[in-house]
Amino acid sequence: MRLLAGVPIGRVVFTRNALPAVRPVNHLVDDRGAIIVRTRLSSGLTTAVRGNSPVVVAYEADEIDPVRHLGWSVVVVGLAHPVTDPARAAHYEQLLRPWVDSMTDTVIAIEPDIVTGIRIIENER
Repeated sequence: MRLLAGVPIGRVVFTRNALPAVRPVNHLVDDRGAIIVRTRLSSGLTTAVRGNSPVVVAYEADEIDPVRHLGWSVVVVGLAHPVTDPARAAHYEQLLRPWVDSMTDTVIAIEPDIVTGIRIIENER
């Protein structure tokens, strides 16, 4: 989670129309260990997590040097749900500015259940 918190962009994987969908998003890791993203009310991700029950998603972020072939990748699987508490949502909206020019009106929290990852290191020859 420390590595994930150190990069600004990741990819969220969710189910859309019974098929996997992947979207790049910027994120933050809050003090509770949840991954926070902002999105539009009309987005596929928001549609997937809307309702009374959280949904299972995956979140992946990495930092890989394409020249040296070194780096890491972290994958988190957990439950995603909209942040409905107005004070919490406003707090996250202040901390997490969207990178895209479109309106973001929904804050989503991903509560990690499974965290896995790999490090790509230099081969000893």
